[in-house]
Amino acid sequence: MTDFITIAIPKGRILHDSVALFKKIGIDCEELLSDTRKLIFENSVQRMRYMIVRATDVPTYVEYGCADLGIVGKDTLLEQEKDVYEPLDLKFGYCRMMVAEPAELSRTDDPSGWNNIRIATKYPNFTEKYFTGKGIQVEIIKLYGSIELAPLVGLSERIVDLVSTGETLKQNGLVEVETIAEITTRLIVNRASLKTKHQRITHIIEGLEKHV
Repeated sequence: MTDFITIAIPKGRILHDSVALFKKIGIDCEELLSDTRKLIFENSVQRMRYMIVRATDVPTYVEYGCADLGIVGKDTLLEQEKDVYEPLDLKFGYCRMMVAEPAELSRTDDPSGWNNIRIATKYPNFTEKYFTGKGIQVEIIKLYGSIELAPLVGLSERIVDLVSTGETLKQNGLVEVETIAEITTRLIVNRASLKTKHQRITHIIEGLEKHV
């Protein structure tokens, strides 16, 4: 099985877009879209193996070599800072990492005067690093669910979260204040695999690059 290429892919929209993209370079993994609870799929003809994992776990499986390749959002990579190679921006799954606050607060707020602010987020490491880099002291509250709720109940003044259309913010009386990063889906590679399976992995990277 050592000659197999293993790819870690999360469920959801990324999975559908990934399957479609791989199909363009002759890699057939349509089975991943089937209605099943299977977590590992193998294509012995193409010597490919696929692992269905949680998005936040993709970099870990790749870093430790359980997967040679992974498909994951840039937001996860910024937060975790895993030791993986990131050769390609796949150009789908676009959204923005931004700071938001209640519309009422934004009418008088001056971001240039921020200091000792409290922020709720799913991305504590990246958020703290960002604000520390700007010389702003920040108290981070990590949440796992709907971040928009935090300012509404007084848990924090502001949030850092991903925004796609901005509709959820609007419906909860929040407005964008500052964009921290633009996020897309990335291809990541285990560093050891890039050496031991260099030819096949390079072939995949170059093939994908032509279609993104």
